[in-house]
Amino acid sequence: MNKLKVWPHLTVIALLGALLGGVAVALWNKHETTAQAQALPSAARIERVDGAVGLARSLDNNNGAATQWIAATPNVPITVGDRIYARDNSRASLAFTGRNFARLNPRSSLDVLSLSNRRTQLALRDGSAVFDVGALAPGELFEVGTPLCAVDLNQPGLYEVGINDNGNTVVSVLSGLAQVVGLGGSGQIGKGEVLTLVRQTAADVVLSRLAPNYAGNLLNDYYSYQYPNLYDGRYSNYDAYLNDPYYYDPYNRYVSYQYVPDIIPGVEDLDYYGDWQDVSGYGYCWHPRVDTAWVPYQQGYWTTDEPYGLTWVSTEPWGYAPYHYGRWAYLSNQWFWVPDSINTQPAYAPALVAFVPLTQANEIGWVPLAPGDPYAPRYYSADWQPHYLTQTQIVQQQVVNLSVPGAVTVVPTQDFNRVIDRRVVTRVEPQTLANVRPVLDPLAVDQLRQAAMQTVAARRRIDVPPEIARRLDNTRVITSTAPVAPPFRRDLAQALRVEAVPDKQRAQKLQFRDERQATVAQQPVVDQARAQQMAALAAQAARGDHSARHQLEQLQRQQQQAERNAARQQVLVQPNNAAPPAANERAQQPAAQRAQGEQVGQTLRAQRQAERQQMSAAQQQQRAAMQQQIEAHREANRAAAIQARQAAVQRAQQERRHVQQTPAPPAARPQAQPQPRPQVVRPPVSAQPRPVPPPAPPQRAQPQREERRPPAQMRPPQAQPQPQVERRQGPPPQAAKPQPPPSGRPPGGGGKKHP
Repeated sequence: MNKLKVWPHLTVIALLGALLGGVAVALWNKHETTAQAQALPSAARIERVDGAVGLARSLDNNNGAATQWIAATPNVPITVGDRIYARDNSRASLAFTGRNFARLNPRSSLDVLSLSNRRTQLALRDGSAVFDVGALAPGELFEVGTPLCAVDLNQPGLYEVGINDNGNTVVSVLSGLAQVVGLGGSGQIGKGEVLTLVRQTAADVVLSRLAPNYAGNLLNDYYSYQYPNLYDGRYSNYDAYLNDPYYYDPYNRYVSYQYVPDIIPGVEDLDYYGDWQDVSGYGYCWHPRVDTAWVPYQQGYWTTDEPYGLTWVSTEPWGYAPYHYGRWAYLSNQWFWVPDSINTQPAYAPALVAFVPLTQANEIGWVPLAPGDPYAPRYYSADWQPHYLTQTQIVQQQVVNLSVPGAVTVVPTQDFNRVIDRRVVTRVEPQTLANVRPVLDPLAVDQLRQAAMQTVAARRRIDVPPEIARRLDNTRVITSTAPVAPPFRRDLAQALRVEAVPDKQRAQKLQFRDERQATVAQQPVVDQARAQQMAALAAQAARGDHSARHQLEQLQRQQQQAERNAARQQVLVQPNNAAPPAANERAQQPAAQRAQGEQVGQTLRAQRQAERQQMSAAQQQQRAAMQQQIEAHREANRAAAIQARQAAVQRAQQERRHVQQTPAPPAARPQAQPQPRPQVVRPPVSAQPRPVPPPAPPQRAQPQREERRPPAQMRPPQAQPQPQVERRQGPPPQAAKPQPPPSGRPPGGGGKKHP
């Protein structure tokens, strides 16, 4: 009897156990899929391209074939394994998030090793780049690997990492804090400091301070390139940058950062090209400033990006964030972009669309996904088989925007590889669309798969010399930790030739040769000798020696060039426990240069004063002589006038006496005769003394003077001319530009004019 009563309880327990087990399995599977989704790398954005910039999918080179370089264009997504190379006189700007950027300089290469919300690892194998880090979460890694060391950017700031012609790695910290990790140990670099590694031994790590003039030139060049419509030149003074380094931070300038997570690239473009509006049921949404016939995903081109598959690249300047994050909703006869919640962790998608295969008409169509439409994150293996991260393939029976008039973009299959615009879009009847079944995986349809495999071949090529491509492929880079291998490429470190620093060596303290004081102590000796020579030449030039003046100008130009070279080679680092240099130390660093400049300046000022004194004495003598001549001229004129008046009076008196003494002739009958008027006989004009004209002032000989330029220490840094780019926000500030001298005339007015 008791045994029978126990059985129901056992049954309930068994059922509860099975239920809990099923829940545990479901939670484990959900954890596995979530971990896989997080393991899939994100993507960065190519923001701007100037010149010939190539993009290579380096992981695609599995069979040792030559690397294929296609032309990089704005809004192209780049991810793990991608390589960017800027050729001569070319540059490129990249955005890893909405606040972290990089500017690639000419003849430079940058690889993406890891890219996620907590880890960004890059590889600089050649050239140099500026890294602008605006935000770093606690424990987040932002690292740049080089052939000699890894540079971990530990704080938000501005950094320059480069490899010079000798193969040395140079790390400059304009603001922030960096950790250098190499086979010789680890050490920190603070703001205003720079580290140069020749090799891994301690004797080949050299330290000195960052020259303020070099820092000002670098800042002026970067900010005028990155913010051409906003930058006003204030950072040409390094101290001005240190006082307010976040003046141009886009996070503090653009409203869009209030509505979009700042880990999404391209947020700063939304303010200029659209408006935010509170939409019922969706919150704040963004509407582009376009005409009423505009449709999303209709201006750009398709490319096949391994491992993501078909990827949309928009030709619209703002067209990155709205096409790889969030959804599109059609409300009140206009399109709104509905971003992901500001508190969520958005995931990158190559294109948030559903494809509409029109096989019978030999056409391909696509429609933007709306909020609520499902999307299956996936990647493709080497044989282009899909691997779904959260669920299996979705065959969508219907999508919300499919019924919106004109929402489906349809093109002939032969035009799928072209740049898409309204000219190639065909019109489809709504009844035709009602009978098709949209799909999310375009490679699941043979017609779409064949068209997708031909997209890369249709892109424009960039000619990168084979020797450069081979050198980049064969150059090893060092990282502090091994990059996280994505699920589609487990041999990532080996394929990209990445070597992680062992824990034992990473824990060692970096030893270096400290030349900070030696550089300051030795520099005045050289400067003093040059200053004495320049002072002697200046004294000779003051006495009218044109040869000495010419030699003085040559020394000044040589000094300027030497300072520019020294600024590029100046290096500094400090131990792990050392604090960043204080402001008074930065002020003391160029004391020798200021003393030399002051001495040369005093010599030049004395020379100018002597010239002014000599010219003043000559002018006084000339003025005195001219005054004497003018007074003599005036006295001669007065005497001549008095003499002429006296002679006229005497002649008039003689005429009157002569008239009175002469008797009148007899008349036949009396007639009233008018009295004759006395006539005044005027002397001929030639008889009058003419005034003596004043003598012309003597012409002063103008000495030929070459253009006098201040010493190199006194010259303001010159900003490099910037290429014109598409405006983002408002017109650029109008700045007065120096005019070049006329053709055929040397500076300073010397030489002859050409007709």
